[in-house]
Amino acid sequence: MNISFEIVRRRKILLAASLLIAAVVIFQAGELWLANHRLDSNNLGLMERGAALVPGDGSGWDRIGLLRQGDFVNPDPDHAVTDFQKAVHDDPLSAHYWMDLASAYEAVGDAVRARDAFTQAKSVYPVSAEVAFHYGNFLLREQKYSEAYGEFQQAARTDPNLLPLVISRTWRSSEDVNDLLNRALPANEDAYLQALDFFASIQQVQPALAVWQRLLALRKPFPLSRAFPFFEDLIREDRSYDARREWPEALAAAGLPHDSPANNSLVWDGNFEADFENGGLGWRWTPLTGTMIDFDSDPAPNGSRAVRLDFNGGSNLALVEPSQFVPAEPNRSYHFHVYMRTQEITTESGVRFSITDANHTGAVNLLTENFTGSRTWTSVDADLSTGPETHFLFVRLIRDPSRLFDNKLSGTVWIADVSLVPNSIQTGQPSR
Repeated sequence: MNISFEIVRRRKILLAASLLIAAVVIFQAGELWLANHRLDSNNLGLMERGAALVPGDGSGWDRIGLLRQGDFVNPDPDHAVTDFQKAVHDDPLSAHYWMDLASAYEAVGDAVRARDAFTQAKSVYPVSAEVAFHYGNFLLREQKYSEAYGEFQQAARTDPNLLPLVISRTWRSSEDVNDLLNRALPANEDAYLQALDFFASIQQVQPALAVWQRLLALRKPFPLSRAFPFFEDLIREDRSYDARREWPEALAAAGLPHDSPANNSLVWDGNFEADFENGGLGWRWTPLTGTMIDFDSDPAPNGSRAVRLDFNGGSNLALVEPSQFVPAEPNRSYHFHVYMRTQEITTESGVRFSITDANHTGAVNLLTENFTGSRTWTSVDADLSTGPETHFLFVRLIRDPSRLFDNKLSGTVWIADVSLVPNSIQTGQPSR
């Protein structure tokens, strides 16, 4: 078969073109490899030569600028500015490069150009939480507080993970909770709950109360446990009036029963109608080795459900719960009541109730009768008076470890119908 000269010529042209394309690709790949090799060297001279090999790619110049910024031995902030300028020239659509340039301008004291660079970053990526947050921090440093809070609000709304930083930096910049609530935080339950946690962590009750009111105004449900740090703060700061007022609100927001106790009792859920809340003004119980706790189905006095504790005889344990913090008033007299029943409680150290001032040692110290052995349902009653500084009473079932050789505790105790009632009704503003 004869192959025409034209076909041979075309094949030679195709082969030559393929070889040329391959050579170009190999050359470009070699340049990229060389550029990356130089950029990975951490040698500024080599890195600059590497960045120059890939025009239109700002990543190399950005890396060089960051390296200069982080050089604490031989800092060169002015040269870093030049590097970042080259980065944004090669890639003007990178918000990160514009932010790096803004940081470099600020480092050399050029706040005007720094702000312009941040503005460019926002125009490139207007919904970026990172850009808004960093721009907000820059504005804080420039004491442009109102603008900074607006940027923080955008950042927190877009990325809730930034809420803790937004809260702390806003508060520390002005220590005005209205700035935080009105300007910096998005109006949602997560933001307000995290603000509550922050104020609890720094023990600032007054701003926490303002946040709490905003949270309730949303009329959105939230878990009761999220309010516990707030109530721990109220208890620690002796804010009994606020705690007594806000506890039913917290229960309502959590979708739990929140009717006030009957008979003017200050003990919450003294009939044990609900499970233990383990925080706030509810009953608390921490699992204890050698002890089982449950609610008993057997009838208890006054129709109350009973709490039953079974001790397995394995240890000489110290019992300090169930317990509850009870808001009280200074210089008042109260009547405490509880029904107790025991079955084969061993050792001379049995179970009893203790009532003390939660925050002032020695101001109140009531111990009820020590229950040992087996006893039928028995009404335990006692009167007590609060001191001039008492705002919370700590009510708890206790057992002190026995000092005897045969000291292992076994048996069962039941408690029911717990109440703490003022002995007389007084008028006037409740103590805060």
